[in-house]
Amino acid sequence: MLKFLAVLLFAFSGLVQAQNSLHTDLPLKYLAQASAEVPNKPLVIFIHGSGANEADLFVLKDLLSPDYNYLSVQAPIEVRPGGYKWFNRRIVEGNYDGETADLKNSGELITAFIRQATQKYRTQPEKVVLVGFSQGAVMSYEVALRDPDLVTGIAALSGPVLSVLQASLKPEERFKTFKVFIAHGTADPVLPFSGATRTNVTLKGLGIKPEFHAYEGMGHAINREEIADLKQWLEQTL
Repeated sequence: MLKFLAVLLFAFSGLVQAQNSLHTDLPLKYLAQASAEVPNKPLVIFIHGSGANEADLFVLKDLLSPDYNYLSVQAPIEVRPGGYKWFNRRIVEGNYDGETADLKNSGELITAFIRQATQKYRTQPEKVVLVGFSQGAVMSYEVALRDPDLVTGIAALSGPVLSVLQASLKPEERFKTFKVFIAHGTADPVLPFSGATRTNVTLKGLGIKPEFHAYEGMGHAINREEIADLKQWLEQTL
């Protein structure tokens, strides 16, 4: 499930790959534009989609606030050289789903990464946000809804809550202050827009008040309007 960024982002990708080295001191390999010198600085962790890599979403940092720390992680399952995914997909009753063992393994790795990164960069969970695209959005839900104390919120771009996770959730007091940004194109041919609307209903049922954005005619992508909305949400959340 390759991620197709809007044209305005393409110019940044080669520069990012050339200027940033891959770090290996945490449970997942990652790129970083971050410093631990200032404590309690907001920390944004990018989680890429299937077939992409850690450099993919990292370009977004150049279009967001310069006042945050940014990390971007690499998924553990190699699809091809330079391309990775978080889980093998499967179709259950016509709906997109993931292999349970993969979801569990990747979820544990991301959880451990978040805990250790929070310590390394001397911040607090209420200052940490996950930003995931496609499979990365799925994994953001998978990790954060199972343990909402890990982060203050998530931005889920073009990815739903999977049915296996939905079935295990129930309303909790902790969800009342949990922040969620949902963004999805109405013409997405990979993960249909209907998944976003179902997820919105599911989250409201848990006591969460998502900020929901639909982008008319957009496919499996990120556009300029979405980035502006994401930037505003991050500023309000962090």
